[in-house]
Amino acid sequence: MKTVIGLDYGTDSARAVVVNAENGETLASSVKNYPRWAEGKYCNPAANQYRQHPLDYLETLEAIVRDALSKCPEGTANQVVGIAFDTTGSTPAFTDITGTPLALTPGFEDNPNAMFILWKDHTAVKEAGEINRLCKSWDTDYSAYEGGIYSSEWFWAKALHVLREDKDVREKAYSIVEHCEWMPAILTGVKSSKDIVRSRCANGHKAMWHESWGGLPSEEFLTALDPLLKGYRARLFDKTETADKPVGRLTPEWAARLGLSTDVVVAGGAFDCHFGAVGAGITAQTLVRIIGTSTCDVMVVDYDKIGDKLIRGICGQVDGSVIPGMIGLEAGQSAFGDVYAWFKSVLEFPLKKILSKTTVVDAATKAKLIEETCEKIIPALTVEAEKIPISESTIIATDWMNGRRTPDANQLLKGSIDGLTLGSDAPRIFRALVEATAFGSLAIAERFKEEGVVIDNVIGIGGIALKSPFVMQTLSDVLNMPIKVCKSDQACALGSAMFAATAAGVYPKIEDAQRAMTSGFANGYVPNKENAAIYREIYKKYLRLGKFSEDGF
Repeated sequence: MKTVIGLDYGTDSARAVVVNAENGETLASSVKNYPRWAEGKYCNPAANQYRQHPLDYLETLEAIVRDALSKCPEGTANQVVGIAFDTTGSTPAFTDITGTPLALTPGFEDNPNAMFILWKDHTAVKEAGEINRLCKSWDTDYSAYEGGIYSSEWFWAKALHVLREDKDVREKAYSIVEHCEWMPAILTGVKSSKDIVRSRCANGHKAMWHESWGGLPSEEFLTALDPLLKGYRARLFDKTETADKPVGRLTPEWAARLGLSTDVVVAGGAFDCHFGAVGAGITAQTLVRIIGTSTCDVMVVDYDKIGDKLIRGICGQVDGSVIPGMIGLEAGQSAFGDVYAWFKSVLEFPLKKILSKTTVVDAATKAKLIEETCEKIIPALTVEAEKIPISESTIIATDWMNGRRTPDANQLLKGSIDGLTLGSDAPRIFRALVEATAFGSLAIAERFKEEGVVIDNVIGIGGIALKSPFVMQTLSDVLNMPIKVCKSDQACALGSAMFAATAAGVYPKIEDAQRAMTSGFANGYVPNKENAAIYREIYKKYLRLGKFSEDGF
């Protein structure tokens, strides 16, 4: 039996799955939170700054791989033929000439600007605006294949912001690497920045890379944006690779650290949502929604169906970013589960600030009360919100608590809630927030359709898709489309395993790995046509509120 390891690096934690490459059976899995991130280090939510230390990634890698293998039958490690990574993105870091992130070099260990800049970091809003203005005045619009609007969540905006902000990084930095490129480079022993295999997925969607203009934006464009970018294009790359190709094999050091053989093939890296779509069984005309703290919406289109058409306001259309040989399309919401988490945190105030100081009960009982109550807030809200008739959905909210990713990126936008009365209790507000996230999803689907992209099927993956029937039924009603839910609770890691199997030569192409290794579907949701009709009218109110909020802002 040949086995592979799929690694999925999320926002809060990393997970590993050991998978039978012949049938997709998950033999074991392991998840570990990033220790420094869990302590809130290097982040400043008030300034929208979210940074992650590279040591978090390396320490969790060793822990989860060894833990997952320890749960497998004896001898499984000797059967592993391939390993692959997916990560969040755009998550870049400045490096020295060896390709080492600066946070791993002397003097930069605790400098947030020397670390990986997480996808949700919005400190570069100003720089994104400058990029957009220059793109529209330049001979070549380098944002054309990225929806026509560049985001503060992406590569060049983040890089420029850090260069402007930090003199020490500016003087030390040689190049830049995406998290999904760095992990394979580490495991294969890359010692020079120029030898890092660059991700088609990451750079096509987030760094304005496209073959038609020779790769990255021109040196003239970048230096016109800011002279601080001088020389970076030459020190970066011209060529990118799809993730189904091997980048090398495990070094003796990493083989020993992971308990594997040096024969193990390491595949190219890509973003989690793209691997998740593959793991869920994406095919043409299927919209895969990766639903978590935020969402990513992924589709693949045949070359002859899209031709030269540019899709407005999405996160890019890239040849081979999802399935090699097809155009990958990405959209998404900057907040989905995070919207519910925000409301939960608001309701936790009296627990954490008042009950935590009570002297009525002992400290242990107090802690248990707070923990139990916090855990039950969302389930209790869900039970009560489900009882509210749609006809009473008179509170309207937008889902822009973390800005808007698509359609038409604008990270400056703020969330809004309208229609509050003295009778607006917590379940009613929660229901409005759930409907808002569904309406944001509909706006994305509508944009695809407006641009001529056909959606025949919807697949949901992620924790919310598996665990919240209320959210998923609301989403189905609002979209007025059936939704199938991927059976695997680790679809991204499973997709990563499929790329590992393909890179290792178990399958000649990704589609073959999909057919053999897919997990199938756990359940599905069918829209209530009466509810769908009502929601279509409420959606108009959502659009009006959004326009009012955006125009006023």
